[in-house]
Amino acid sequence: MVTSKQVSALFEPFQLGSSKLSHRIALAPCTRMRGEAVEDFFVPGELMVEYYSQRATKGGLLITEACPISKTAAGYPGVAGIFNTKQIQGWKKVTGAVHEKGGVIYCQLWHVGRATLAQLIGGMQAISSTTTSLKGGSLAAGVNFEDSPPRIMLEQDFKDVTSDFAQAAKNAIELAGFDGVEIHGANGYLLDQFLHDNVNQRTDEYGGTVENRCKFPLQVIESVVEAVGADKVGIRLSPYNYYQDTKDSNPNEHWSYLCRAISSQKSPISYVHMIEARFDEVLTEEDKLKSLEEQCLKKDTFSLNRFRDIIKQKGIHFIAAGGFDKDLAAKKVLSDESDIVAFGRNFIANPDLVERFKEDLELNKYDRSTFYGADPPSKGYVDYKFYSA
Repeated sequence: MVTSKQVSALFEPFQLGSSKLSHRIALAPCTRMRGEAVEDFFVPGELMVEYYSQRATKGGLLITEACPISKTAAGYPGVAGIFNTKQIQGWKKVTGAVHEKGGVIYCQLWHVGRATLAQLIGGMQAISSTTTSLKGGSLAAGVNFEDSPPRIMLEQDFKDVTSDFAQAAKNAIELAGFDGVEIHGANGYLLDQFLHDNVNQRTDEYGGTVENRCKFPLQVIESVVEAVGADKVGIRLSPYNYYQDTKDSNPNEHWSYLCRAISSQKSPISYVHMIEARFDEVLTEEDKLKSLEEQCLKKDTFSLNRFRDIIKQKGIHFIAAGGFDKDLAAKKVLSDESDIVAFGRNFIANPDLVERFKEDLELNKYDRSTFYGADPPSKGYVDYKFYSA
């Protein structure tokens, strides 16, 4: 049980880059697949405006679901991008509604890499650090990833994707009204496909050593910072992730190098957002940590603190996510192991999560079956009840 002092730590104000926050509870980026189809892409509609507005609080940070930076960066139906005028107009309604309530909202920028198929991106072949497909089925009916393998990225691809990230950042901040952007470098998507050594088997300047594997993600960060300013940029990373066939041989050493490199850039970004080792889509916490020990062929600790300590030296802030409840979050912030804690499932089910934490109120239970779309789309999205005594 946490003490009142520990809980109060969650409600201390904080300056995150250019954004002034009133508390340390953030909405984690959660793919919900409720965008509206327009032509051959998806845009935020009124349902998404309502969803984010419901969860907005004065000085509270919301990080959006991942937003494709281009038509070929997408891999899921119902996911609104940030690469054309109609999408920008839709997101502007979202940011306007959040700002009306005094909230702060960042747009997560996304390229899925090999986690898509030609059938989902207008017949174009997916790109990646590798030509190896993901295993298993896809969201295209009757098509497995193995049926449509990616091609390896070449020189022009790096230029194009880096430029797309920068333009998407400008679209988000200058046109759609976001307060900042978060680069998606986690969960086995494109940038993460370069970082994990079990995926990236390249022998050129973008593969092999950890320095080479980090090169492209660092170029993306630099490009986005140049586009919108370092105080409006964060990145999400998942060193201990297993999702989408990622399993690095030495995450502690390799992501420590990446954090040092991020800290050494000419204009260090505002924050790094990481997912706890215990969190896994399939395994229990105990099994996940045991698997990490076996994977790395040695006993080790898999704590985000080692990464937090590196970036803190350069004034870069830290957001932690992955399996937190109020007690764990309060202890995390009070011990200075994280500046902010992001919540996914509990924030999905409790639009008034911040108030419930503050007043120690009972939480709604989430319905996992409605996480990735539902019929009707409002189900499990905007119909969770606010607390009523």
